[in-house]
Amino acid sequence: MNLDIQCQELSDARWTELLPLMQQYEVVRLDDCGLTEERCRDIRSALQANSSLTELNLCSNMLGDGGVRLVLQGLQSPACKIRKLSLENCCLTKAGCGVLPDVLRSVPTLRELDLSNNPLEDAGLQLLCEGLLDPQCHLENLHLEYCNLTGASCASLASALKAKQHFKALVVSNNELEEAGVRVLCQGLVDSACQLETLRLENCGLTAASCEDLCGVVAAKPSLQVLDLGDNKLGDQGIATLCSSLLHSSSQIRVLWLWHCDITTTGCRDLCRVVRAKQSLKEMNLADNVLGDEGARLLCESVLEPGCQLQALWMKTCSFTTASCASFGEMLAQNKHLMELHLSCNKLGDAGVRELCEGLRQPGTVLRELWIGDCDVGDEGCASLASLLLVNCSLRELDLSNNCMSEEGIRWLMESVEQPGCMLEQLVLYDIYWSEEMDDDLQALGERKPGLRIIS
Repeated sequence: MNLDIQCQELSDARWTELLPLMQQYEVVRLDDCGLTEERCRDIRSALQANSSLTELNLCSNMLGDGGVRLVLQGLQSPACKIRKLSLENCCLTKAGCGVLPDVLRSVPTLRELDLSNNPLEDAGLQLLCEGLLDPQCHLENLHLEYCNLTGASCASLASALKAKQHFKALVVSNNELEEAGVRVLCQGLVDSACQLETLRLENCGLTAASCEDLCGVVAAKPSLQVLDLGDNKLGDQGIATLCSSLLHSSSQIRVLWLWHCDITTTGCRDLCRVVRAKQSLKEMNLADNVLGDEGARLLCESVLEPGCQLQALWMKTCSFTTASCASFGEMLAQNKHLMELHLSCNKLGDAGVRELCEGLRQPGTVLRELWIGDCDVGDEGCASLASLLLVNCSLRELDLSNNCMSEEGIRWLMESVEQPGCMLEQLVLYDIYWSEEMDDDLQALGERKPGLRIIS
């Protein structure tokens, strides 16, 4: 039984109706509902009376230190069985973290804690780590994104994680850990007996030298499946180092995010070795790297290798041009695994889109999502896509946002998607300007074909 409310201001009458439900439901989510410290007294009482609660999500409410303290007091009932707690973006500061150690000690069922987007700072994390060190704490997943942490936090966090045998996921993205802090953190993970599955370090000040430390984690944790290093200056040198460990037979990486990491065609060659060799790899994000058309060719050839089982490939803003689309078209025609291809913000043009469509017209194609927003697609590109939608049976989502087609091009698309044989379920048309008449016609199309969602 779930209570799931998002982005609603709750009146006093509505709040009175909800309180009895909060005392009995297994999952309570009140995301961005205008809750403040005053309402947290009621939440505390409701939680103390609820022995069935397994998940509580109060993210994006201005609870403050006092409100969070009241909520956490409600969870310290002996009957509490909560497993997942999200207090993301709740205005919790280091001053309110003093209650965290007691909660982690007294709620042994808690497995996942999300405190992201709260200014905990290093002092707040130190208090959190005191709770993590307690033998009664069995936390497995910890999310600390945007918490104003620095490298000074990493020693405490590393020490705490060494003691967590069952720990699985750490998210510390968007904190200024820097190279020295990441080195300490990685060593802590290497020394831990935990079976780490997810490590997210986006925008943490990593460098090429940090990849040596990450190699230690990859080597020590064959359980690692998700590695997110986006928005760090790794460069081709760092990528070469990282790939050497990912290629090891023990590595079972499934998700690899390396967006905006200063990778060029040179680094792309090393990554292609991983793509060809690792059947475990299912999703890769290389957005915002200058791969160029040669990088596109190398990746497309690698995707077609028998050892590649890639299902999603993100390559937004990778300096591709029309010249790369012959490679993409050939890959799409033959590939039997790739379901999502994101190529937005590349100068593909109508001629490039025609090449993509030619590949997707072939029998047996499997691509379900194609993102080509801001790719200089005009009416000729729309004509190619409109023709494709009449014969392709796999495509379910098409994003054409911020392109330069006219209303005539959009109407060609509308005619195709309205046909009974068209399987498209979502058409995204953000940032494209048209007349009120066109807007009315798009709404009418959505009403005539309820299985199609048009987003504009």
